Amino acid sequence: MKNSDVQTVPADGIRAGQKERQGSVHEVFYPVSHYINSSRQLVIDRKVDPGEAGRETAGENAITKVCSIYLPPGYDARDRDTRYNVLYLLHGVGGDHHEWLQGSGISDGNFILCNLLDNLIARGEIEPLIVVCPNGRSAHDWSDRAFSPPGTNMLGFYYFDYELRYSLIPFIETNYPTFARIGDTTPEDIAYNRMHRAIAGLSMGGMQVLNLVLGGFRCDSFEYVGTESPWGNGLAETVQAPGMTDLFAYAGAFSNAPTSSGGKALGTRVASSGHRLHLLYMTCGDADDVAIGSYRGAIEGLVDSAKEALGDFYQIVIKDGKHDFDVWNHGVYNFVRLAFGDDKAQHPPRHVQCSLTL
Repeated sequence: MKNSDVQTVPADGIRAGQKERQGSVHEVFYPVSHYINSSRQLVIDRKVDPGEAGRETAGENAITKVCSIYLPPGYDARDRDTRYNVLYLLHGVGGDHHEWLQGSGISDGNFILCNLLDNLIARGEIEPLIVVCPNGRSAHDWSDRAFSPPGTNMLGFYYFDYELRYSLIPFIETNYPTFARIGDTTPEDIAYNRMHRAIAGLSMGGMQVLNLVLGGFRCDSFEYVGTESPWGNGLAETVQAPGMTDLFAYAGAFSNAPTSSGGKALGTRVASSGHRLHLLYMTCGDADDVAIGSYRGAIEGLVDSAKEALGDFYQIVIKDGKHDFDVWNHGVYNFVRLAFGDDKAQHPPRHVQCSLTL
């Protein structure tokens, strides 16, 4: 098997392995110094261009948030010599840091997501890795899961890049033995570090990967923006995010939500970033009434506008697939194989478009 081949999850892929080959899941608290406050300001501890932020900034105390972390089989906190790649997984609009675990389902008493990872590691298809599942709302009321377009909890979704860059990634790379070290900032360090980080998300999290990592538009309630919502969901575009391809070489968007930016804007930002996106993996079910339109819109014009800055690009449509974990488990299974698998030989960019039946 070549890791360049997208495949359905094997029947034994979701089964729990032997205890000694199982990873562990932990809830971890960390400080966040970049978030949306109750006045809809961006709390930040550094100077930022107001045009980039798209709103007033303020200085306030850090808040504390929680994330779920998967540590691979054999992980030993006392061993600081063994280094790990890191995958960040982002949840949907009604979810939180539990969604990728609890929503993926249970098999043999264990989360299917963990079983997928455990089995890929056991078979030698990927090296042991750390997986971080954060709450994607960078807001003072981050625990509020309600869908209310004027809410600051919703606005926080569109400012998660500041938390990721300045709070979460530094916390992970300070407290865990990762290959990447965000404090190392020479051009050579940046080029090395980004090859050891990957990020993917489902639904709203897929939008975040596209809009915040590739570099699309932030959104806010149309009541504050002053324009109508083009999606009819109460949200409208504001300013374009700078993107984060300097941190991530691999990005995955699964059933990306309707506020995802169009492919031309995304590709243009990637092309101007100065960093090649080595893998973009996008997938959606063709029966997904929520996301199939935004999936197609985010693809349209992306290749032409990104040019040589886009490496492997997978567009995987799941026949009869809906907005659910059948699609998303399949997505993360293939994405992590492609990002951190053993197929690292140099090759021309693969642009793969296919329809699969699960």
